[in-house]
Amino acid sequence: MAPKPKDKAKPSPASPRQPPPAIEDLFTKLNSHIEGSVDRNNEQSELKKAVRVADQVLSIAPGDEDALRCKVVALIKNDSYDDALSTIRSAKAFKFDFRFEEAYCLYKQNKLDEALELLKGQERNSETMLLEAQILFRLGRMADCIDVYQKLRKSELDSLEINLAASLILAGRSSEVQGMLDALRIKASSSYDLAFNTACSLIEMNKYVEAEQLLQQARRIGQESLLDANWAEEDIEIELAPIGVQLAYVQQLLGRQDEAIEAYTEMISPNLAEDLPSLAVAVNNLVAQRGPKEVSDSLKKLDLLKEQGGADYRLAGALDKLSPKQKETIYANRVLLLLHANKMDQARELVSALPAMFADSEMPAILQASVLVREKKPAKAEEILDQFSIKFPQKSKVALLARAQIAAISNHHQIAADSLSRIPDIQHMPATVATLVALKERAGDIDGASSVLDSAVKFWSNAMTEDTTKLTIIMREAASFKVRHGQEAEAARLYEELIKTHGSSIEALTGLVSTIARVDVEKAESYRKKLKPLSVLKGIDVESLEKTSGAKHVEGAPREVAVEEGKKEKQKKKRKRKPRYPKGFDPANPGPLPDPERWLPKRERSSYRPKRKDKRAAQVRGSQGAVAREKNEPSASSNAASAPAAGTSSNATKAPAGKGASHSNHSSKSSKKKSRR
Repeated sequence: MAPKPKDKAKPSPASPRQPPPAIEDLFTKLNSHIEGSVDRNNEQSELKKAVRVADQVLSIAPGDEDALRCKVVALIKNDSYDDALSTIRSAKAFKFDFRFEEAYCLYKQNKLDEALELLKGQERNSETMLLEAQILFRLGRMADCIDVYQKLRKSELDSLEINLAASLILAGRSSEVQGMLDALRIKASSSYDLAFNTACSLIEMNKYVEAEQLLQQARRIGQESLLDANWAEEDIEIELAPIGVQLAYVQQLLGRQDEAIEAYTEMISPNLAEDLPSLAVAVNNLVAQRGPKEVSDSLKKLDLLKEQGGADYRLAGALDKLSPKQKETIYANRVLLLLHANKMDQARELVSALPAMFADSEMPAILQASVLVREKKPAKAEEILDQFSIKFPQKSKVALLARAQIAAISNHHQIAADSLSRIPDIQHMPATVATLVALKERAGDIDGASSVLDSAVKFWSNAMTEDTTKLTIIMREAASFKVRHGQEAEAARLYEELIKTHGSSIEALTGLVSTIARVDVEKAESYRKKLKPLSVLKGIDVESLEKTSGAKHVEGAPREVAVEEGKKEKQKKKRKRKPRYPKGFDPANPGPLPDPERWLPKRERSSYRPKRKDKRAAQVRGSQGAVAREKNEPSASSNAASAPAAGTSSNATKAPAGKGASHSNHSSKSSKKKSRR
C-alpha cells in the first residue's frame, strides 16, 4: 500500500514581534558580566557573554563607543586578539581612538615594531609608557626600557619594581637591583614575583646560596598568597613553575647535578605545557646537562617546544616571552644534538634558517661552521666565520677564536695566527703570545713570530702594573726563542734586561752566560763570576777534567752519583738465596738431562716421522671375493655415511638453544662427506 499523504501543517497565527530590550538593561547586563569575569573560574564564560551583550547593544546603536570599548577589552582579556583587531578596524569609521588597544594587540601577537610605531603619536601617560617599556623589553632594548621605567617610578603603578628588576638583570646591571629596592623602600620578600627576580639578580652575581634561600622563600610566599586567593592546586603549580625551574638551575650551579636532573625531569609534565616558557627552560637545561647522552630522548623533549603543524623546526608562538638569547640557546642545543645523532640534513636545514632569526648574533655563523667541519669542509667554515667578523667587528671575538681553532686543526697555521692577531684584547696575554709564536713557527714565519714576542715585551714593559710576572715570562721565552733561531745578540740583550730589572736570577744568568759566550767571551766571563759555586763541585779539578778526552760510558757499568763530603752512599748487599728444587730431586745426582724439545708439539720435534698412507688400501672395495654390485644399487658404505647426518639432525632438535650453531656446523660437515663418497 502506498503511504498516506501527511496532513499539511496549518499556518500558525502571526505572533506579535517582541520589542528589543532597552539599551539601559543591556548595559546593566554587560556590567554584571564584566564584574563576574573577575572570578578566575568563570572568567572565560563571562567574557564571552559580555561580547554577546555588547553585540546586542551595537545592533541597536552601532556607533556606541562604550559598547565598542567593552567588546574590545573583553576580546583582549579572552586572548582573542584577531577578533579585537577586526573590531577596532571596523570602528575606525566612527573616528574613535583605539590606538592603545590596537598597539596592545600587536604587542601580544609579537608584532613589536608596529606596536611601538602606533604608540609614538599618543599621549605620554602611565599606561602608554608602561606598554612602551614592555615592548622595549621584548625587543631586547634594555637601556631604553630602563629609562622608561625610571620615569615611571613617581607614578603609583603595581608591579613596577618587578619589571624594573627584570630589566636591570637582563641589561647586565644586577648589582643595582638591591639599591633600587632600597630607594623604593620595598623588601624583596614583599611578593613572590619580586623575590624571584631578586634571586635571579643574586644568581648573576654568583651568590648561589643566598639565591637558593630566597627562591625557597618566594615559593612559600606564592603558595600562601595564591591559596588565600582560592586558586586551585594545579593552577598554583603552573603559576610557581618558574620558581621551581630556577631552583633546579641553582642546584645545578652548586654542583648537585643529580638533584637538578631529577627536578628538571619531574617538571617536564603535561601540566607544565600551559606554561610553555618554563617548560622550555626546564627542557633546555636538562638537555644541556645530559650533553651527548640520551640524544634521541633529548630531541623528543625539544620537540615539545615546536610549533605544531610546521614542516620545519620553529619554536611555538607562546615562547615569544623568552628573551632572544634564550631562544638562540634552544636552537643551538638542537643543532648540536642533531650533529651528535648524525642527522646532517636536519642540522643543515635548521642552521640555514638561523641567520634570518638572529641577524646580529655570532651563534648562527658558529653553528654553520660546525656543520661544515662535520662535513669535512674546513675552508668553507673558515670563510663563513671570516665574513661574519668583517661584517660585525665588535662581536667577532668568539667567531675569530672558532676560526683559529678550525684552522689550527686543519693545519692552516697562518690563517689561525691571523685570526688570533685580529682580537685586540687578548693580543699580549702570555697564552695568546705562546700560541701565535708556535703557529707562526710551524708556518715558517720566523720573523713574524719574533715580532709578536717583541711587541708583547714592549707592551708589558710599558704597562702600568706592579705585577711583573707576565713580563718576566715573556722576556725569558723571547730570549730562548731568539737563541734557537740564531739571534744571539738580541737574546743576550733580553737576558741583560732581565738581570737589571729582576735581579740576578740563576736562570737569567745561566742563559746570559751561555748566549753571550758565543759573541763576547770576556763579558761572559764577567757574568759567570756572579754565579754562586755549587757545593757538590768542591774538590773537582776543572782544568785537568778539560784536558781529558772525556768519560766513556761502559755498558752495564753502574752510574756514579756525586755526593757531598762526609757522606758515603751505603752499598746495599744482595741477599743470596738457596735455589729451590722439585720434591724428591737430588742435586748431587741429577740424572740425565731432560729432553730440550719436551715443550714443542710433536710435529715440530726433530724425532717426528709422519706415518705413510698405504695407497693400495684406498682401492679395496670390500673383502676378497666380494661380488661387484650394479652402479644404481645403494651400497652399505653410502648407508653408513648417511647415518651420522640423520643422528646429528635429531641431536640438534634436542640440544639447547645456546649450542644450536655448533650442531648445525657438524651436520654440514657430514653432508660434505656424503657428496665426496
